[in-house]
This record gives sequence, structure tokens and C-alpha cells, in this order.
Amino acid sequence: MSEQENKNTSVNEQVDQLAAKIEEVVLGPDGNPLSKKALKKLEKEREKEKKKQERPALEAAERAAREANEVDYAKDNYGMAKMNMSQEQTNTKWTEIKDLNAAMAGETVYIQARVQTSRPVSAKMCFLVLREGTATAQALLLTNKDSISKQMVKFANSIPSESIVSIVATVTQPGEPIKSCTVGDAELHVTKLFVTSEVKTMLPFSLEDASRSETDYEKDPTLNRVNLDTRLNNRVIDLRTITNNAIFKIQAAVCQLFREFLEKQSFTEIHSPKIIGAASEGGANVFRVTYFKDSAFLAQSPQLYKQACIAADFGKVYEIAPVFRAEDSNTHRHLTEYIGLDLECVFREHYHEVMYMIGDMFIYIFKNLEERWAHELEIVRKQYPSEKIKFDEKPLRLEYKDAVALLRKHGEEIGDYDDFSTPQEKLLGKLVKQEYDTDFYMLDKFPLGVRPFYTMPDPENPMYSNSYDFFLRGEEIMSGAQRVHNADFLRERIVSMGIDPDSLKDYIKAFEYGCPPHAGGGVGLERVVMFYLGVGNIRRVSLFPRDPKRLEP
Repeated sequence: MSEQENKNTSVNEQVDQLAAKIEEVVLGPDGNPLSKKALKKLEKEREKEKKKQERPALEAAERAAREANEVDYAKDNYGMAKMNMSQEQTNTKWTEIKDLNAAMAGETVYIQARVQTSRPVSAKMCFLVLREGTATAQALLLTNKDSISKQMVKFANSIPSESIVSIVATVTQPGEPIKSCTVGDAELHVTKLFVTSEVKTMLPFSLEDASRSETDYEKDPTLNRVNLDTRLNNRVIDLRTITNNAIFKIQAAVCQLFREFLEKQSFTEIHSPKIIGAASEGGANVFRVTYFKDSAFLAQSPQLYKQACIAADFGKVYEIAPVFRAEDSNTHRHLTEYIGLDLECVFREHYHEVMYMIGDMFIYIFKNLEERWAHELEIVRKQYPSEKIKFDEKPLRLEYKDAVALLRKHGEEIGDYDDFSTPQEKLLGKLVKQEYDTDFYMLDKFPLGVRPFYTMPDPENPMYSNSYDFFLRGEEIMSGAQRVHNADFLRERIVSMGIDPDSLKDYIKAFEYGCPPHAGGGVGLERVVMFYLGVGNIRRVSLFPRDPKRLEP
């Protein structure tokens, strides 16, 4: 290294030392260097602030260490249960949430249910909302020295929503009713808690969002709305809401009451084929299916087989079964597969014997729903508010010509023998409600030209027929009529409708052996439930709906 380079290095070192000394000088507010005393004070303040910022982290670490070293005296009272492979049978008496009440205070109960929500209050307290079917109840975990530790409370709060748990709890009576649960007068104080089936993936939507009413959205428009397609695409989750659970209990109740009434009238339940060789209604709206080396059709109704049973002297028959209609109708009330409640009945003198019996059947269903399924109806009406339907003990009967006159009176243009459009049908329902104060009525004597080939014409005016529809909240829920029971006349009717009688030769043959006068009808189960509950769309009351655009799930 040259002498000049050595000189340069020495100068640089001096400059660095001078800079270091300058950095050590701390200036006060007045711009002058601080004294040693002031510097010490400033250093203490900095150290104090540093410790203040580090304190939460240190405390958290100390707390975690303490908890890790704490003995979990409740470790045998909670956790993940072993997978149930039917390893043992303890004969435990389990209690359903819907059966909990204040009178059980002090009792120890065993409950298996889903955790709908969990809400921690502190490290020592956690609330759970447990759900089973249409019932919910509040459960509480509160630390004590015997059975519930902080670790147990922490575990309870970490259980994913919709997981299934088994608990042991003591029933207590809360200080005031629990308004957020269907069981309001009882609370569960948990002593043991085990997860028997844990949710492993994120839910497509929350059940809380799926349970909101329009009133909730009116109060707070920012709330998440779950649209119908999202619900139907994830139907298993959607069906878990207590509202949907209640809807399908009510649907089952309609079937039960339909059976009850008809069994009391000495009807026989039948089960007709759903794979048939010819279109059952003689129309084009049928689903064709491959049948070995040939083709077949899915039945549009059990009509022909109901009548065959009448010809076979069954007298009174009914059926609850699927019906298939290949109609490209994407409306609020149409499905391509629905459940039909069908009946057929011999009468002695006049088809009104059957028509009024069917009216009585509906009254029986409506009255018993309100009396025996009040709990489920209350749940549905909270999410889908609707007024109870109004009806008379003896259903109102209107003739078609009277309905046409009523529509014309209010500005509708319609011919004497025209079929009603859906808007006209709804308008008629409103007008009937205004004039007769009923949501349920029978419309009799339809024009013959809008009814199927097997419908008996009106003997006094062959432009009309001995046929009827039943309406609820202004829309049709059932169609029926007196059937043609004379073989020769039946053949005439078939030909007049442009149908090849050979395609229905087996059907006609049944009447050639003699058949008594009879009438009947077909009820759309989903329509009855939809209009009765006022839920607005038939897909809400179909378990896994099928329409022209939906074949899954």
C-alpha cells in the first residue's frame, strides 16, 4: 500500500469516529445537546415503553405455560368420541330436545343434537344452541372445581357449527324465557360433552342466514340472503333448518290425514304401475323411456288403473305416488315429478256425492293440521308469514259459468267455454275471497272441451261437463270429474279427441265387462302444502325438486 493510500485510510477512520460521536449527541427541544442526567431519564422512559409493549405477549406466554401445566381435572368429561361402530349398547335413556320443559328442572338428561351456534362469554363460560329436528335449546358450560375446566369450555367453543354432540346435562329453569330457542323455559347445564360427528368442511351458507324471514331483510338489508338455487344446489344443508324440517312434517301430515279420512270411508289403498305402454292421458307430455328392446312411458297419472280397480269391484280406491309430466313449464307451481294423492269412488245417483265427500276431506285435513301440527305451523309462519286459511264447514260451490260472469263483471274478457289463464284463476280467487270470505272453494261444471276424454258430459248442456276443480288461495289444488263408464260412449269420446282407440284397447275392455258409475280426482300434494303455508314456490315444498332445468341433486 502506498504512503498516499495510508494517509487516506487514516483520514476515513477519523471521519467515522467523529460521526459516531455526533450520533451519540442527543438534542433537546431547544436544539442544544441534552445533559447526562437528561439522557439517563430519556433512556429510562424508552426502556419503560419497551417493557409496556412487550407485556401482553409475555403475559400470554405465561398464561399458556400455566394452562399447559394445569391439571385438567375434566379431561374425562369431554373430547372427540370414538367412531360409532355399534361397539356397545348401554341402554341409556335419551331425551329429545322438543320434550324439554321447566317441569324437568333438576333432572339429568342425555341429549344428542347438532351444535347450531357457540358463543363464548369468557374463558370460564360458553353458551351453545343445540338443535334436533324442529326444536332448539340453550346449553351452558360454566367452570367449576369438579366437572368443567377452562380447557373443557375452550373445547366447547371450538366445536364447528353443525357438528353432532352427545351431552349429559342438568335441566334448569332460566330466570327469564329464552326467546332465541323453541324451548324457552328450560336450559341445559352441561356436565359431559363429546363430539360424535365433526363437520370437516366449510358450509355453503349459514343456517342462520337460511332461516331469515323477509321481515328480517326489511329491517336490515345488509343481511346475507340465500337464494333459492343456492339452497336447492345444497339441499341437504338447506333441509336442516327448523323451518324446512317443519314443512316436511306438515307434508307428511297431509298424506297421513288423507289416508285417515279415506280409511274411515272404507277406501282401499292401491299401488298402480308407473312404467306403462301408452300415454295414460292420451297426450304428448310424457317421458319416453327405454324398456328392453322397446319403449315405454312414465305414468302421467294412475287414472286408467284407478278406473280399472272400480271395474274390478274395489268400490273405493286411493293412491299416494309419484306422477310424471313432461311439461316445459318453469313456473312457481309446476314440477316434472310430483306426488299425487289420487282417489276414485263408486256413487249411487249423482257425482256430487263424491265431489262433496272430497270437500269434506279437505276440511278434515285443514282443521287437523291446525290442531295437531300447531308447533310446526308456528315455526313455518315465523319465516314465511301468512294468514290462516278461511273456509266454511260446507265448502263453497260455484259453477264455471258463474265464475266467468264474475270475471267479466270485473273487466276480464273471456269466452263462455274458454279455459282460465293463471292470472284469471288468481283474480277469481281474490274476487271469491271478497264476496264469500273463503280461501277454499269448488268450481263445478267445466267446459267439456278443456277436460280429458274420460270426462262425462253434462246431460243438460253437452258443452259443459260433470267435472270440478278445487281451489286454495286462488289456485288449483285438485282436478276431478265423473268418468265415462259406458264402453261404447267411452270409445266415441276417445275418437272425438283424435286418439286412436287401439292405443287404449285394454282400458276400454275393462268397461265392456260392466262398470258402475264413478267419480274421483287427483290432488297435487306439493300444491296443497305450498298454498296452505303460503311459501310462494312449489320447489320449497318438494324434497328434491325436479323441473325442466333441474335433475340434481
